[in-house]
Formats: sequence, C-alpha cells, structure tokens
Amino acid sequence: MTKKTWNVGIAGLGTVGGGLLQFLNERPDFAPVPGKVVVAGVSARSRTRPRSVDISDYPWFDDPVALATDKSVDIFVELIGGSDGPAKAAVEAALKAGKPVVTANKALIAEHGAELAVIAEAHNAPLLFEAAVMGGTPAVKMLREAMVGDEVDEVAGILNGTCNYILSEMETTGRPFADVLAEAQRLGYAEADPTMDVGGFDAAHKISILAAFAFRCAPTFSAAEIEGIDEVELLDIKLARDLGYRIKLVASADKTDEGVAVRVHPSLVAQGHPLAETPGALNALFIEGRRIGRIFIQGAGAGAGPTAAAVAADIADAMTGASRPVFHGPAGELRPFVALPPTARVGKAYLRMLVRDEAGVIAAVSETLAECGVSIDSFLQKPVEDAGGVPIVLTTHATPESVLMDAINRIERLDAVLERPRLLRIARI
Repeated sequence: MTKKTWNVGIAGLGTVGGGLLQFLNERPDFAPVPGKVVVAGVSARSRTRPRSVDISDYPWFDDPVALATDKSVDIFVELIGGSDGPAKAAVEAALKAGKPVVTANKALIAEHGAELAVIAEAHNAPLLFEAAVMGGTPAVKMLREAMVGDEVDEVAGILNGTCNYILSEMETTGRPFADVLAEAQRLGYAEADPTMDVGGFDAAHKISILAAFAFRCAPTFSAAEIEGIDEVELLDIKLARDLGYRIKLVASADKTDEGVAVRVHPSLVAQGHPLAETPGALNALFIEGRRIGRIFIQGAGAGAGPTAAAVAADIADAMTGASRPVFHGPAGELRPFVALPPTARVGKAYLRMLVRDEAGVIAAVSETLAECGVSIDSFLQKPVEDAGGVPIVLTTHATPESVLMDAINRIERLDAVLERPRLLRIARI
C-alpha cells in the first residue's frame, strides 16, 4: 500500500498530543514508506486552552467520534485517555469504519482490549498501542514481535515513572511521601489527582497489557492484585536500605501450572539489581523467556517526546499496511487467564514490627513465627529516632502468603506490639 499523503486525525491535545503535533510538523516524511503525514483534523475538550503548539491551522472537531469517522482521515490517533467515554466511543467508531487506530490509552486497552480486538478483526482495521506501556521504550513490540518464537514465563519491572521518582527522592532526601508527592506535582511528574499513579492503577493497566502478550490471553485487568505506594513510610525505606534493599513499585506477571499472577506492589529489590538502580522517572522491564533467557530494557516511560515517538512508530506501522492480530491469535479465541489466588502465592517477605522496649518481645515474635511455620532469613533491631517504639525488622524465606497473613494476625495481638506489622514483598526477580 503506497500513498503520497496520509491524513491523520488526532483526538486529545495534552502533553502527548502536543508532542506528536510538533514531531509531525518537523518530520512529516518520517516513515520508511513513500508519502508524508498530514494532520487532517484535531479534537480536544477545549479549543482555546493555551498550548505549546499552534492548532489554528488544523480543522477542528468538537466531537472525537466525528473526527474518527471523517472521510478525510486515513489513520485515527486517540490520546484522550480514560477507559470509557469519548475515548472508547471514538476508537470503536474508527475501527468500525475500517480505519487504523493508534492509541496511548493503557486503561482502554487493559479494560476493553479484548472486545476492541474483536471489532478491529471484524473490520480488518489495525489497533496499535505501543505508547500505552513504557512510553517510547518498546515493551509491547518486544513481546508482540521479538518474543513470538519463545514462551514467556514472567515479565516484571518498574512501569510508573511518577512512583519511581517519589520513592527515589524519599530515599535520597529523607523526606516523607507527602512532601515528595507535592514536589512531584509542582514539577509536573504527578497529576493534581495522583490516585492513578500512586495507587498503582496505572502500572496495573500496563502489566495487564504485557501479560496478555506474554501468556497469549485477553488482558484481564480485573484480576490484577494492586497496592500503591501511598502507605510506604520513610522508616521502611531506611530500614530496607540497612538490609541491602531499595523499595520500588514492581509490576509483575508470572505463570505457573496453577494459574497466572498479575501483581503491583511496593517491593524490596536488592541493591545492585538493575531495577534497584533505575533512578528517577525512568521505567525498566525484565522479560524471562524459556529459550532466549532474560531480557532487560530501560528507558523513558512518559513525556511528550518519548511517548510521541512511540505513537509515530505505530503510525508508520499502519502506513506499511502490515497485518497481524491485535494480541496473539484470533480475537474471538482470546480468553481471560486463570488467576492464581493471592493466598496461594509463595515468596520472601519483609516484616516490620513496632514494639515496646521490654524484655521477651523478640522471643514472643520468634515463637509466633515458628508456630505458624515462617522461617526467618535475616533480623534487624535498630532504634530509630521518633519512631514511637522500637522497630524490629525481619525477612523471611519463601513462604505462602496465607501463612504470612496468619502470622501477622497473631503477632498483631501480642501485648508488646504497638501496631499491625507492615508487610512488603521481596521481589524475586
């Protein structure tokens, strides 16, 4: 398929939309196929909002669905965001019109990817979303294309730059979560309502998409186990460092004979490990293949430039006319994976208890753990100023989470224990 001009409609003119317009203005002939890309129309919530790019010369559409179905548009780009509403309606309309769709909308794909794949396949319309995961770092292409000849057992990494920035700054500066979050909002790393990021939901959307490619199934966001970083305390960051770890928000998906576990948790990662050494707002990902082995990629996970570059790469793919399933296999055969119950999962853990400074406390905690069948790997008792008690920290050998929760419930009832023990997983990657 060759054309002299490719007309692109862009819905959503925020950071990424503005970055894409700037890129296309500078390099309209960027794609490795004949022809140039022309912006045939734009749409956003507000036409008059101040923007870094002048949009006055582009045809304006109040309704993104009208833009998606306009006869002049060859490729529709959705950068509105959100799993439902105008974004979903516009993508569905474009696909039903047989138009290629490029989107950076991770929530839309994670929650509705399977049904959109059915529409795309029925109308022979490509649906591309490289920019939905890790911005300009090619995580989706790696699993969709480079790993197609292998079997993937696990994917795990840091998929949210906002959380990584906050945790890195807490460790480096010694400031609490609330202070660093406020700074991240001032710098533009975090939204005014940061729930999607710090609550772990953004990372869960992304790992759900990667799991669909890794395990050849439908994206199953509803089965993800999600814990954010909003309750990570500076005390735990300091104590984890003393034990040789850093706390990172790790998103992982792994497959066993019993099922698939998709999880987002603040986790301890050993110092020196590539994930522990991923600083600031960077993203990083491990892919474990049975034949290829372990692959590691790291790069910018957000921002106008990197994400716009990923969108442009998908536009170029659409221009080539290349055809492949949205996920692995026919859309009608995609099925949700069988989720492994959280209590059945086995792993190492960090437990932090705040206790009274009195004789016999350590013995009581150790005895309770032994009765529950929890084996201690390492132990740290270190007075911390203004902690309100004496922190006792231990790490365990691999233990079923059902056993760990039983032990925590029992320890919480001990007279000398001042608050419920804090559980953090130790990343096994």
